[in-house]
Amino acid sequence: MSKKFNELVRVFDKLNSPQGCKWDRKQTHKSLLKYLKEETQEFIDAVKNEDVHNMKEELGDILLQVMFHSQIAKKENKFTIDDVIDYLIKKLKRRHPHVFSKTKVKSVKEIITNWHKIKKMEKMKSDYTDF
Repeated sequence: MSKKFNELVRVFDKLNSPQGCKWDRKQTHKSLLKYLKEETQEFIDAVKNEDVHNMKEELGDILLQVMFHSQIAKKENKFTIDDVIDYLIKKLKRRHPHVFSKTKVKSVKEIITNWHKIKKMEKMKSDYTDF
């Protein structure tokens, strides 16, 4: 992990420590949903307006939400930000077999078709197992 990301993890640990922020410690996944929705919409608006400065800021706010939800899950002993990252890496590798394995594709259309097939397979399997 990068030094900056490690620092971000430490900041969240501090904010959620007994010496940290009372408001942060009170939050739940449900209480934060309105902020996730708001930050996502603000990013969408920045993209539509081609406002690179705000895109950067809003992506930071979305990352804040990802970190916040991961911190809550960590406190509940459900998962950590490392688990989120690990799951994402595995998903990206599964869904890009033309990059990470020997699958050959001839077009972007074929990549998209494969992506949807893989996603459908994942959904069927997720009833039984967590990748």
